[in-house]
Amino acid sequence: MPFAFLGFSLAILQEPDSFEWASLVFVILCMIFARNTAMSFNRFCDRDIDKKNPRTTKREIPSGKISLKNSIIFTIINAILFIICSGFFNKTTLFLSPVALFIILFYSYTKRFTFLSHFVLGISLAIAPAGAYLAITGHLDFAVIILSVCVFLWTAGFDILYSLQDEEFDKANNLFSIPARFGRVNSLVISALVHFICSAGIIYINILLQAGYLMWTGTAIFIALLIYQHLIIKKHDISRINLAFGTLNGIASVIYASLAIIEIFYTA
Repeated sequence: MPFAFLGFSLAILQEPDSFEWASLVFVILCMIFARNTAMSFNRFCDRDIDKKNPRTTKREIPSGKISLKNSIIFTIINAILFIICSGFFNKTTLFLSPVALFIILFYSYTKRFTFLSHFVLGISLAIAPAGAYLAITGHLDFAVIILSVCVFLWTAGFDILYSLQDEEFDKANNLFSIPARFGRVNSLVISALVHFICSAGIIYINILLQAGYLMWTGTAIFIALLIYQHLIIKKHDISRINLAFGTLNGIASVIYASLAIIEIFYTA
């Protein structure tokens, strides 16, 4: 969501007269419906896997809190609402909305046949800033493309870390992930490398946009939190994964996007 807002703000920066509150509301709705669709479909597809994995047995479907029927209905309703809201903007977003849905739904199957599933998830989230920009302008800009690449790398990097906790389970159940394929130590290195490239991309965006002190401050905090999460997850101790995966990445994205958005509208 923070990067969708940033993509929206970059679009307004390029076309100041295009701002409408209704557009912002529909961008938010698209993000909500897309996330609902992806999460519910993922839970549906992984129900048997989640039932076997001690870490996920308490999830809604394995625990019986939500029925398969209701999860399917919820997925379909949110997918339809996403397409409807995408059609509010322009023909391009309407025609591309099924493509976006295919990508975010396809991710749920990738762990069954490729260790690159983390990067497919990255593509799913990278759609957000590009989609929000496209919704307003009807086209893409180089800066927002680079931003989407950074989101792609950022997501893949932290998902590799998150999947460390399922390394042995994945191996035992013929599931694919970078930790299952390359082991913990190599996975930590791969994740760090991906996040290093992501950080370089964020810096490059600042240079492209001739960023001021707010964006540079947000960038410094974002990169510092990326570094910190790699420092607290060690090859012999991954107990702080949830802190790194949920809390630190959430804080990093909100701070960076918020400061960037403030600067964009302050200087517009």
